[in-house]
Amino acid sequence: MKRPPRVYFSLRSPYSWLALERLRRERPGLRERLRFVPYWDPDPDTERALAGRGAEFHYVQMSKAKHLYLLQDTKRLAQRLGIRMAWPIDVDPWWEVPHLAWLRARRVGLHWTLFDALAEARWGRGDDICDPDVLRKTADGAGLDGAWLAEAARDPDVREEGVDCLVEAYEDDIFGIPYFRVGRHRFWGFERLDQFLAELDGPSTPPVPSAVLPDRSYDTDTPGGCG
Repeated sequence: MKRPPRVYFSLRSPYSWLALERLRRERPGLRERLRFVPYWDPDPDTERALAGRGAEFHYVQMSKAKHLYLLQDTKRLAQRLGIRMAWPIDVDPWWEVPHLAWLRARRVGLHWTLFDALAEARWGRGDDICDPDVLRKTADGAGLDGAWLAEAARDPDVREEGVDCLVEAYEDDIFGIPYFRVGRHRFWGFERLDQFLAELDGPSTPPVPSAVLPDRSYDTDTPGGCG
């Protein structure tokens, strides 16, 4: 069976935030038609669960030099979109908290309300959205059940769903965020969003055979993706 187009995103990544903001502005309603898969740095419990499924986490932490470039670059991109950006300081973050809360909110159809609230908290105010108390207050402010969402990381059933997402990312060879997949085509980074949308709109020119053009997907980098 043909798999639906997929968008891998992270609440940690500024490029992911900016790409999804562009999607929201330029393609109203598209967020409801694509499959979105959260992707985050797993905690020890999630890592053990991944290992038990024969999966791992492809992401490699960036250097200080790349981190400083990313800071400058994303501020430029945010300014072009007319968005005020505050750079958050992550101290021992627990990324299960916001991502599993998003998965729990999706069960009741309120995931984008939560996403928008968390994006504003993290990138608009620099809040620590990995703090359950911050998440609770942020969700409450958006009219959601903050206490219920803040406890998602302690729910074994939601945890299992989160592991499913990271296993899917592993099987899809995801190594950076944002990452877009449609059919056999892969697009990594903020700058590839237009190519992804073009592929959604219609078929592209057939790719050059790998025998002619070697696959360097893991050897090249793009400033518009984290990883």
